Amino acid sequence: MRAGVAISLSRELKPGEDANALAPLQVEYTGKGGGGLVSFFGDRTTMVYHGWAYSHLDALAHVASNGKLYNGYPESLAAQADGASKLGVENMGDGIVTRGVLIDVPWLKNVPYLEPSTAITLEDINAWEDRTGVRIQQGDVVLIRTGRGAREAQQGWWDVREKGTAGPHPEIATLLHERGVALLGGDVANEIYPSVVPGNNAPMHLLAIASMGMPLFDNLGLEAVAREARARERWTFLFVAAPLPIRHATGSAVNPLAIF
Repeated sequence: MRAGVAISLSRELKPGEDANALAPLQVEYTGKGGGGLVSFFGDRTTMVYHGWAYSHLDALAHVASNGKLYNGYPESLAAQADGASKLGVENMGDGIVTRGVLIDVPWLKNVPYLEPSTAITLEDINAWEDRTGVRIQQGDVVLIRTGRGAREAQQGWWDVREKGTAGPHPEIATLLHERGVALLGGDVANEIYPSVVPGNNAPMHLLAIASMGMPLFDNLGLEAVAREARARERWTFLFVAAPLPIRHATGSAVNPLAIF
């Protein structure tokens, strides 16, 4: 942190129908006032944060493979009536404070956004490192921008599962593992749609969460931080996120911050 400029990395939470959401965000506003000495107002929120609409953190309890969670725990431990007794998001309750690295792929390719189904490859990551002089390091939070927000601004909303979306090719998992990256985030769901792996529509989730023990930030808002990074010609910043420590939960809605 040098300038003290903080930027939210969350998409705006908008109540109502959204085909990219597993269920619509519902907010019931309470309190009627009345002009007395003290009037209280509140709201009741119902939210399924997983999916393709809302910014959230996937904890390690979110994905299993062949009956096993990360570190070989049986998936039954995440399928209990009271939630995940292992690898729940409460284990991350002290927050995440580390270096954030923005890999702005549209900027690299000199386009406003990537078209659906575009794969972000190892070649792209290497080209970005060469151009910026930044090397991904152990402990980094790596944020990959596809330009989802820019595309929405120009062409309107689209169903990312049905119409497709750009995303990281599963081959980059090798680099992330070798470099010791702590977390991966993106402005969609850290996947290419349609999937490039037959029979597996979430290969990056499988590799990152179940195999590597690397949580994911899905559906972040990366347009504002991309503008700031370009203006400063600086692609790293202090990354801060504090997921709600909900006991035995598989993740949390989140509003991470990039601080320059």
